[in-house]
Amino acid sequence: MLRSLFLAAAGSARLERLVESTPAGSGVVRRFVAGSGADEALATTRELADDGLAVSLVHLGTGTETLEQAQAVRDEHVALLARLRAAGLTPAAEVSVKLSELGQRLDERVAFEHAHAICAAAAEAGTTVTLDAEDHTTTDATLETLLELRRDFPSTGAALQAYLRRTEGDCRELAVAGSRVRLCKGAYAEPESVAFQSPLDVDKSYVRCLNVLMSGEGYPMVATHDPRLIAIAEDRARWFDRSTGECEFQLLHGVRPEEQARLAAGGHTVRVYLPYGKQWFGYLMRRFAERPANVAYFAKAISARA
Repeated sequence: MLRSLFLAAAGSARLERLVESTPAGSGVVRRFVAGSGADEALATTRELADDGLAVSLVHLGTGTETLEQAQAVRDEHVALLARLRAAGLTPAAEVSVKLSELGQRLDERVAFEHAHAICAAAAEAGTTVTLDAEDHTTTDATLETLLELRRDFPSTGAALQAYLRRTEGDCRELAVAGSRVRLCKGAYAEPESVAFQSPLDVDKSYVRCLNVLMSGEGYPMVATHDPRLIAIAEDRARWFDRSTGECEFQLLHGVRPEEQARLAAGGHTVRVYLPYGKQWFGYLMRRFAERPANVAYFAKAISARA
């Protein structure tokens, strides 16, 4: 119920204005989002890198409804990658890209060409790109784009969502040498026909998928804040004789920073998923839907309204 409420709230412009206008609300935003522009994103990336953390930057745009907007998103990523290289922040920092923002729903070929240009810019900067997961209707097209991109840029990664019933099979196909897979639980409202609905079933699926990735020849990227799943991932890595450099943990910016520090101190690669941009509110609501423990920060923002 709570998850559904936050997903519904993601589209509320009134609630967005309320959170943004309060001092505590602004603090919540800063905790989870680097800022609205590239300057703030680079400054936060520098801070995280100085703490020994890797970063995956994701641009939260205003939505893509035209091919011109898709081109602007491409240009944003290309420019960001050039700035990351100039600042000496690569290869520690990579970028995550949503194909929908590159025009996937308008013209799949154009979206591929934009993604290819971003991957080329990433290669020139000495880093990589990961394709973000979106709702289940885009999964096939995204994985097809991934396979095509990997012909020229083999290190291109993909995010898979454990709550989708198909994901264990997708993991088997992608658990190959050179493949990078970010495994997360999933944060979209999906029908029961395609997605597990109970938290227990999602967790079971996550572990099954994790076993497939850890036993394969690819590079698993364990994206979860769940203490039990992190412990299982550490155990599975040991079981399959993976060194600390043969997989990584990914956590959202502002969530469980003490766990990020613990994992990094243990020699693990820890990558912080760092969003920036104007569409921060929808992102924030999906994070609360994913992890109800973060609701306390949101409640603080609302209670601080003048």
